[in-house]
Amino acid sequence: MSTPTVVLVGTLDTKGEEYAFLRDRLHQAGVATVVVDVGTQGPPRTAPDVTRAEVAAAGGFDLAGLTDRGTAVAAMCSAAPGVVRRLYEEGRCQGVLAAGGSGNTAIATAAMRALPVGVPKLVVSTMASGDTAGYVDVSDVTLMPAVTDVAGLNSVSGRILANAAAAMAGMVSAPPLDLGAARPVVAATMFGVTTPAVTTAREELERRGYEVLVFHATGTGGRSMEGLVEAGYVIGVLDLTTTELADDLVGGVLSAGPHRLEAAGRRGVPQVVSLGALDMVNFGPRESVPARFADRTLYVHNPSITLMRTTPEECAELGRRVGTKLSAATGPVALFVPLRGISALAGADGPFFDAEADAALLAGLRETLAPSVELHELDAHVNDPEFAVAMAARLDEFLGGTR
Repeated sequence: MSTPTVVLVGTLDTKGEEYAFLRDRLHQAGVATVVVDVGTQGPPRTAPDVTRAEVAAAGGFDLAGLTDRGTAVAAMCSAAPGVVRRLYEEGRCQGVLAAGGSGNTAIATAAMRALPVGVPKLVVSTMASGDTAGYVDVSDVTLMPAVTDVAGLNSVSGRILANAAAAMAGMVSAPPLDLGAARPVVAATMFGVTTPAVTTAREELERRGYEVLVFHATGTGGRSMEGLVEAGYVIGVLDLTTTELADDLVGGVLSAGPHRLEAAGRRGVPQVVSLGALDMVNFGPRESVPARFADRTLYVHNPSITLMRTTPEECAELGRRVGTKLSAATGPVALFVPLRGISALAGADGPFFDAEADAALLAGLRETLAPSVELHELDAHVNDPEFAVAMAARLDEFLGGTR
């Protein structure tokens, strides 16, 4: 096995001592390094392997013009991903390690997100507590709290940086993962109120020879799936739970953004879709629900999550949006509609049962759904086993019975 290489992305004008320490600890662990300098405000305090001038050239800008720190960080955020991606494609990057404050964290994580899922990515950061969505997004970046500022070596920072180097050395030196014979990969979306359906569909697809990646439809989960579809990781999609569209429309906390339900269609990836949990919008604790929704039908799912029933007007618009998105698909697509309820709460005896809203959802679909989209209306609840098996079987047929 060849010696693995870790790329160190750092602002060497302020973190030279710390990066030299990380580099030396990695060398002691038998790991090679490539140090990339993304500093701009002073001379580097340790020698890089890729200079800031080279990074700037890759980004198409002139270092001399970066006198403002905010502009400099933004410029390096745009340039560093291309440099690190090139190193990866050349076989000179089996992992990326960084340490610093907000600026270094922003630059390093931008570079890390340019790499495929599974490539080790670790940042020792003063920003590792609180809202880290801007750094991680839908990638597998790992943040390690710095505890102290990354400002010199002391008994605390030295131990944490040493731990980070050891963790990265272990990740890049680990033996290759062997999960047995490779199987064709498909993606599926699940929510608590559609879990029985997705579990049955997953088991059916696995029985037919597929590996199934299940994504929790919490906003991040939907965007993660869309990203992997866009990157070509999966050959088919069982998008049973499209609930994130409701949060995007109404203003819930689990939106996946306006482009949810588009990647598979854009890439021509076969997809079998349903309306799972479009009967609900998600909020936090009961007291966090906006006052304008005080008269709506609410259901306290648990102390941290409150669900709100979508109205007929909202359902009509959701139907139109689903129909429009699926009609634009360039690959095969089938839509399965369960006529006896689209979530565990929406059956005939459920707290979210609303025949008018369900009819509006179907009307919105029919208004925009193109003839190219197969429409299957089943006299079943979304969580009935026969509904899940029918969806899985149709996806398998789209994929030619791949084994």
